[in-house]
Amino acid sequence: MTDAGSEGLRPTAAQPRFILRIVAVVGIALSLFQLYSAGIQPIGLFYLRPIHLGFILVLCFLMFPVTGLYRARGLGGWLIDGPLIVCGILVGLWVPLNIDIIATAIVPRQIDVIIGIVTTLVVLEAARRAVGLVMTLIGATALFYAMAGQRGALPGFGEWLPGILAHRGYSIDRLSSQMTLGAEGIFGLPLGVAATFVFVFVLFGAFLEVTGAGRFFIDLAYAATGRQRGGPAKAAVIASAGMGSISGSAIANVVTTGAFTIPLMKRLGYRPAQAGGVEAAASTGGQIMPPLMGAGAFLMSEFTQIPYLQIVLVSIFPAFLYFGTVYLLVHLAAVKQGMRGLPASELMRVREVLAGGWHFLVPLLALIGLLISGYSPLRVGFYAIIAVIAAAAGRALWDFLVTRPRDGEAASLAGLQALLGSGVRLTLQALELGARNAVAVSLACAVAGIIVGVVGLTGLGLKFSAMMIAFSGGNLLLALVLVAIASLILGMGLPVTAAYIVLVILVGPALSEEFGMAILIAHLVVFWYSQDSNVTPPVALAGFAGAAIAGSKPMATAFQAWKFAKGLYLIPLFMVYNEAIILGGPLPLLLWTGLVAILALVAFAAALESYLFAPLQLWQRLLLAGAAIALFWPDLTAEIAGVAVTAAILGLNFLAARRLPNEQPL
Repeated sequence: MTDAGSEGLRPTAAQPRFILRIVAVVGIALSLFQLYSAGIQPIGLFYLRPIHLGFILVLCFLMFPVTGLYRARGLGGWLIDGPLIVCGILVGLWVPLNIDIIATAIVPRQIDVIIGIVTTLVVLEAARRAVGLVMTLIGATALFYAMAGQRGALPGFGEWLPGILAHRGYSIDRLSSQMTLGAEGIFGLPLGVAATFVFVFVLFGAFLEVTGAGRFFIDLAYAATGRQRGGPAKAAVIASAGMGSISGSAIANVVTTGAFTIPLMKRLGYRPAQAGGVEAAASTGGQIMPPLMGAGAFLMSEFTQIPYLQIVLVSIFPAFLYFGTVYLLVHLAAVKQGMRGLPASELMRVREVLAGGWHFLVPLLALIGLLISGYSPLRVGFYAIIAVIAAAAGRALWDFLVTRPRDGEAASLAGLQALLGSGVRLTLQALELGARNAVAVSLACAVAGIIVGVVGLTGLGLKFSAMMIAFSGGNLLLALVLVAIASLILGMGLPVTAAYIVLVILVGPALSEEFGMAILIAHLVVFWYSQDSNVTPPVALAGFAGAAIAGSKPMATAFQAWKFAKGLYLIPLFMVYNEAIILGGPLPLLLWTGLVAILALVAFAAALESYLFAPLQLWQRLLLAGAAIALFWPDLTAEIAGVAVTAAILGLNFLAARRLPNEQPL
């Protein structure tokens, strides 16, 4: 569920053991606090959000020393980090302890303004360490913009703003109050989502991770696809879809599933860059894969006021299209290169994998069942964690009482004590890991709150919408291209969730209000495009992670990832021009739209690879490319023509494959 990937529990060379223990204690305390507020006693937002942020700030300054991860902090480092940790505690306690005075004050007290300034500066510094310098610069630029105006703290700079961006300007006192004394700044909606839905599902993923669910999904994928052509690559696609239910992070998916899939892909015949690219493209689908679509999906629910379950349900088919496209491209690459599957002797059977890990499916089924039953996502996450603990404990007890005695190992009191000790250690490890994994996304959301506050204060959102219309000339397709370019630029320095928040704040109103796009589709388009920095050169973060494992050149791997992840760009376009795929409609229309979407992506994949059942000739590729464009066109006549051309070309290709010796049709 995190964007930055799992920090894990590995100590760095520069962190003394006692600091690691403090990190563990703070992380466990934060997770227990969040579980209490999620499932036992709900806590008011002006208590929950500041306390959550206080914990996160303390964790951040403990985990990320000012001297860097791999250098000793030393006395000089503690002289900087010590006061920052104290400030983190102050941030967490100030508003909850003074809420009555703050709520009744007509004019903010000077001390509240000072604490607000401290909070803002500390959040920016923490974000610099945990998220990256770009996020801090964007937040600082937003604050600078708010103060630049004739009546602001920086009146001289207001003269440099273009006419459409000019505004009155705001004082430091007014800006500080906006940031920390209401629900439209740092303690606003983004941090609120991070402190509730996001954290509890990050913790759910941590419990799945420490109990071995990741290895189970990888083994299951191998057992299901390993014998097929390009089996390890197909296993990477399926395993990444499964791992997406745990992490929702492309980079985390690459480093976990890729450690197993990339070496086997290379052994089977995939080029190193190709193997790393396949893994990166497959892993990118983690954040668009229901039921846990990354932190952005929970934010989308809050921004649009659409139930999370509805967002999950409408996202199933697009996610299927994305993974289906990657799977098809992987298959075509394997067939073109004459690859075979792994020997059966090297693979487990599906029933054997399920026998060893079926209990990992119980919490996922419970999660889906509770969502369908109408429980809030927060309560669903709480009960899902309980289900993970119960499933893991039940399986461990069954092995202790039944399986081991059957194999000749008698149950004993010492064995039971060891089992209980192991269970406690795993639980504490999961609580700490969940808190660690939440640091980056919570700080990204806190800085996003700064941006939201400035946009609301200055009216920047409406101005940006006007700029977008001017640049695109009112053309929707051109506007979408501008959104894609903006998402790519933001994604070079921001995590996916942060890029989504920033982009949707700025362009969301224009897409929905000026171009008439349904609000859910507008948010889904921005959400999908915000993933593209994982696989799009020149900065393809997941591609670079895959290159490190594959031992290939980063840029070559990034281009391969970009090739295999083309569905990331095409499927949002299909959503825009074929709204029924998201908004629903009569059953015949839904079936037709689904068929058109599948055919369009198959035609595109075949034209890209110059192969489907057999090699495609140049004229066939050109016709398929044109047919794919027609299938995307929001006109029934064009769609029918596209279906007819696609079916004819694919039929000819199938017949050609039947005439080739030693070739089996797809």
